Amino acid sequence: RSVWHDATLHQALLQTLKLGVIATLITVPLGVIFAIGIDRWRGRLPSGANMLMLVSFVIPEVLLAVALLFAITSLALPIRLGTSAQVIGLITFQIAYPAVLVRARLATIGNQYEEAAMDLGASPMQALRRVTVPMLFPAIFASTVLVFADVIDNFVLVRYLSGNSSTEPVSVKIYNTARAAPTPALNALATLLLAAALLAVTVGYLVYRRMTRGDHTAGKGIAAFAGEA
Repeated sequence: RSVWHDATLHQALLQTLKLGVIATLITVPLGVIFAIGIDRWRGRLPSGANMLMLVSFVIPEVLLAVALLFAITSLALPIRLGTSAQVIGLITFQIAYPAVLVRARLATIGNQYEEAAMDLGASPMQALRRVTVPMLFPAIFASTVLVFADVIDNFVLVRYLSGNSSTEPVSVKIYNTARAAPTPALNALATLLLAAALLAVTVGYLVYRRMTRGDHTAGKGIAAFAGEA
């Protein structure tokens, strides 16, 4: 009960959930569009864009956080430290996940289904919207779960880009409080965060298995869940 009656911990929990929902709702559609565009577009420009997208897998997260902090505080941008800066940072860091998973799913599906739809009279856009996108739902759902679970656990980006104590999520609150004297309420809040992340991944995997029942990617374990099978 102390978690729900402690105003600071309550605010941190709400901030964590808010960042998770907003960042996921923006990141996943952008990642899906990016993946489809890179899969269909050929040339040096898409190759360069794909390389920039993959930078988030290579560059240390702390460097990205410092770069964003420098850009926001030093340049004349209409963005201030706080929720908006945290969302932008999380989107920048997380967009590679749905892009990679959806591209892997596209490679698994192939283009024969779209070609069959166009042979039956569908336009390229209709074939994409009515055939390919529904077949991408398992990868899109897996991306949503993974992005949300990773966002609510993120520490480095949200700590550097938080404006004040009101925009500190649970991970930052745990770090700041644990250096002094951890309280039972803090331990309970950390347990809630861990349980939420595990629940999201578990439910996501079970739903994915149900969505792909009868599919040729089903039954291949976590590799299929990640879109790699």
